Amino acid sequence: MTGEPIPVIIDCDTGVDDALALLFAVRHPGLDLRAVTCVAGNTDVDGVVRNTLTVLERAGAPDIPVARGAARPLIEPARSARHVHGTDGMGDLGLPAPTRAPAAVDAVTLLHREILASPRPVTLVPTAPLTNIALLLRTHPEVTRNIERIVFMGGAVAVGNATPVAEFNVWHDPDAAAILLTAGVPITMYGLDVFQQVVVPGPEVHRLRASDEPGTRLAGDLLAHRPTSQGGPPEAEEAGGLGDAGAVCAVADPRGITTRLLPVEVTLAPGPSRGQTVVDRRPRPGESEIHGGRREQALVDVALEVDVDRYVRLYLETVGR
Repeated sequence: MTGEPIPVIIDCDTGVDDALALLFAVRHPGLDLRAVTCVAGNTDVDGVVRNTLTVLERAGAPDIPVARGAARPLIEPARSARHVHGTDGMGDLGLPAPTRAPAAVDAVTLLHREILASPRPVTLVPTAPLTNIALLLRTHPEVTRNIERIVFMGGAVAVGNATPVAEFNVWHDPDAAAILLTAGVPITMYGLDVFQQVVVPGPEVHRLRASDEPGTRLAGDLLAHRPTSQGGPPEAEEAGGLGDAGAVCAVADPRGITTRLLPVEVTLAPGPSRGQTVVDRRPRPGESEIHGGRREQALVDVALEVDVDRYVRLYLETVGR
């Protein structure tokens, strides 16, 4: 690794795979994790704060500021994903309560402070519903002058998971996601199309779980909570998806993903398509545009392919440091 570390701020709803992302960000030598902000999503926001502090403590991280953010989306009601992440949002692993305390300021204040204080432009990595980011952009639009890029885990080109067409983070707060797309800085969308592909094989999960080092062992326990194949051979069931952590891998090693700069918009109308990220992959305008239906759409670097082996290797080498 050459050059200075990339200053990074993660906005998360920790969450099993957000925890995997934090473990990676803390330990990768090319990343300088300057702050973590928390938002309701996988579990309630107070649970997210607790889980985030616990993960940083187990990872042996320095005293990184952590702030509590939005307790619900801008308009929608809060809707958790405890059926995926467990009652506590962390796979019900029974982890002890953290001894660290959150910052005395709210998430938007911390984001504003840390972005503008960074000597180099920051890479912002939201792995959660985008409520905090939308509030930041509307309250303090001047922060964009010191944001290098936003790499967000969210959206889908093909198939959703919260609905047939909408991915959870965007579906949870589609209005906030629409605001994100107006940020006026380069944006990379690390969506379900690549998110679901990066899987750590069962034997490697076992190896991590057998570690004597608390952070490494926690990574293995979290991966074991994210089985990717039900009813198959045991080694397939024990494999674990990296999920959100792949977005942070994409910051550390952007050559592991293939992206295209494409128009993207979020469907905001009520109904079954609300929260869909509509990605325009057409080679030329269609009849709608020809007949006066042209719309202003944000251009986003959309991840379409991922080098799975590369990111699995990168993750294992990093969390095992």
